[in-house]
Amino acid sequence: MAASDRSEWWRGCVIYQIYPRSFQDTTGDGSGDLRGVTSRLAHVASLGVDAIWLSPFFKSPMADMGYDVSDYCDVDPMFGTLEDFDAMIAEAHRLGLKIIIDQVLSHSSDRHDWFVESRASRDNPKADWYVWADTKPDGGAPNNWLSVFGGPAWEWDPIRRQYYMHNFLASQPDLNLHNPEVQDALLETVRFWLERSVDGFRLDTVNYYVHDRWLRSNPPLASSVAGTNNETNTYLYQEHLFDKTQPENLAFLRRFRALLDEYEDRAAVGEIGDEGRSLQTLAAYTSGGDKLHMCYTFDLLGPQFSAAHVRGCVEAFEAAVSDGWVCWAFSNHDVVRHVSRWTQPGSDPDTVARFSIMLLCCLRGSICLYEGEELGLEEAELAFEDLRDPVGIRFWPGVKGRDGCRTPMVWEAGADNAGFSSGKPWLPVPASHGARAVDVQNADIASVLTFYRATLALRREHEALITGSIRFLDAEGDVLAFIREGGGERLLCVFNFAGVPANWPLPRDIGSVAGLGGDAVVVEAAELSLLALGCFLGRLD
Repeated sequence: MAASDRSEWWRGCVIYQIYPRSFQDTTGDGSGDLRGVTSRLAHVASLGVDAIWLSPFFKSPMADMGYDVSDYCDVDPMFGTLEDFDAMIAEAHRLGLKIIIDQVLSHSSDRHDWFVESRASRDNPKADWYVWADTKPDGGAPNNWLSVFGGPAWEWDPIRRQYYMHNFLASQPDLNLHNPEVQDALLETVRFWLERSVDGFRLDTVNYYVHDRWLRSNPPLASSVAGTNNETNTYLYQEHLFDKTQPENLAFLRRFRALLDEYEDRAAVGEIGDEGRSLQTLAAYTSGGDKLHMCYTFDLLGPQFSAAHVRGCVEAFEAAVSDGWVCWAFSNHDVVRHVSRWTQPGSDPDTVARFSIMLLCCLRGSICLYEGEELGLEEAELAFEDLRDPVGIRFWPGVKGRDGCRTPMVWEAGADNAGFSSGKPWLPVPASHGARAVDVQNADIASVLTFYRATLALRREHEALITGSIRFLDAEGDVLAFIREGGGERLLCVFNFAGVPANWPLPRDIGSVAGLGGDAVVVEAAELSLLALGCFLGRLD
């Protein structure tokens, strides 16, 4: 039974992230648009997912590709119109897909009318809508807070003769959610989209909403003091105790949830970036049934690829979160595509892609896929002159930015720009991606795309994989083994992360095993013989 058929459709659902600028262009301007999304919804539905997460399409100067919003209640002309949005919602719902939109509530663009008014003086009606602070006596910033995108988190404004806070770009000033009027205004923008029939929200940087009232400086990490911190981003030299994840955020999340609960079958998933405390934050934000429905962290979005790492992340979540819910993902628009992160020399990227989707579908929680991963797309290698991401442009070549995972979707191998646009795409379409286009893989029963559809169908067929419990089993080497139980069945899931074959002895008390999927072989009913990057899914009697 699909997650969308249940009252709590979000629990165990499969979400497909669309980055609108890179999905499908219908105007020839080289950028994707909402009509393009609508035209390709049949492909998304064919995968067997439950919902779509649509990255920002709001009016914006696009300094950070739409995550700098200048009008929360309108579509940027680059993407179309509100009527185009309504048509997209209608078609998605016709196909049985729910729509989750990206809400950026921690900050706005400096072009937003709210900020234009706020910066005009210290005594106007919106003077306290953003985080303003006086200088230190020597003219320096109020404290040592840093921007995720590099440098101080404070920008001097000569109009107000004060600093304003920005966790990201200087053109993304932070809203002051200590002010109830700001909360009210933001919640009204959420209501606007609820009235347009959106099914849920992905909350960008959800733990960045509230800052420390007293603007206390963050302490350095112990590794920074010891001189052993080798991070390329100075943001990772501090322990972020005061610039995010403040306790007052919980009260706002309760207000947000109360608004959602005024409407039927709506849900929210939060993005948590909280170094070293992500699972504790996730537990706080999803517990009690009065805040977020689920959250995701960056624990499985990094370079670590091992049985021990995955088991550690999942067991830590299960221990920390008694009544909350997690959403797992391996790729998104902010990180290197997982096929590139996890393919070792001598390994086959397609094998990594198949292994990864089987693993993701077997984990306990909801799951999120990123456009193009169903094709096994790898990270694109781009020249500096092709970059559009401000992070990559600023820190090249030490940091190449996020454009490599944001290149256009490939639909038709023989068409210009692989069918994405009739004009010059905003980011190049790699030739290697074009060869993996949807039309090529649709016709190949052995393709990654075919495997994705089959694996997602397998997940839908087994309630144990959607909402069941998880219990890990001991395994030697780089083997991960666990049992999912629910819906009257028990399923055995085994994964060999190693680049060489492995055998895993079946526990004596496990009973008989009937294979359902994967490429492992049961040898004399005593052990599993796993290929390199092999996996097994079976039903236990």
